[in-house]
Amino acid sequence: MPADTLVLIPGLLNDAELWARQVPMLDDLVDRIVIPDTTAHEDIRDTAAQVLAETEGELAVAGLSMGGYVALEILRQAPQRVDRLALIDTSARQDSADQRRRRTGLIELADKGRFKGVTPRLLPLLVHESRLEDETVTRPIFDMAGRIGKDGFIRQQKAILSRADSRDLLGDIGVPTLVMCGREDQLTPLELSEEMAAAIPGADLRVIDACGHLPALERAEECGDAMRGWLET
Repeated sequence: MPADTLVLIPGLLNDAELWARQVPMLDDLVDRIVIPDTTAHEDIRDTAAQVLAETEGELAVAGLSMGGYVALEILRQAPQRVDRLALIDTSARQDSADQRRRRTGLIELADKGRFKGVTPRLLPLLVHESRLEDETVTRPIFDMAGRIGKDGFIRQQKAILSRADSRDLLGDIGVPTLVMCGREDQLTPLELSEEMAAAIPGADLRVIDACGHLPALERAEECGDAMRGWLET
C-alpha cells in the first residue's frame, strides 16, 4: 500500500483544479491528498522545502510539468520520505539556452504589465488538437491562469529557471515510479519521458494517445486509472 499522504503538484499556471478529476478517483487509497501552492517562491528548492514542511511521514509524490521539477527536488532533498513517484509530462533536464531565453523574455513582459495568462493562441501548445473546442478542458486552463496571475507566474518561472539537472538522481530511484506523457506533448516531448523511464530502475512508462501536455485534463479517466495502478503497486 502507498504512503498515507498523496501529494499532487500542479504545473506552471496551474492550481488545484488541474487535479479535480483525479482526486475522487484516488482518495480512497490514501488518508489525505495535499495539493501545494507553487506560486510562493522564486527558487524550486524553497518550493520543495515548503511541501516537505507542510506534510509528515512518507509521501506518494506526483507532479505534472513544473510539478515534476518540484517532485524531483523533493526527492533530492528528502529521498527517505518519497514512497513512490509519478512524473507526468515533465523532464529531468534543465532548460536549454533557447528555453531559458524564452522564459526570461516572458518574465520581462509580465514585469512590464503584459501578462496575458493563457490565450487561445497558446492552447495548441498545451492540449491535443481534438480538445481545442472542448470547454471542459479549455475553461479550467484559462481559469487557473487567471487565478495564478502575473506575480504568481513570475515566481513560478523564476523557480523553474532555478532548478538543477536531475538526471543524476534517476538511476538511484528505488521506489515505484510512474512516468506518464501525452503522445503529442509539444512542451515536454515524449522522448524526455522515455529518457527518464529508461534511467529509472523498473519505471512504468505510460503514453496517453491523442493527448498533449495536460493529461489530467485532456484524458482525465485514463490519467486517473494509471495513477490508481501506480498507488496500488
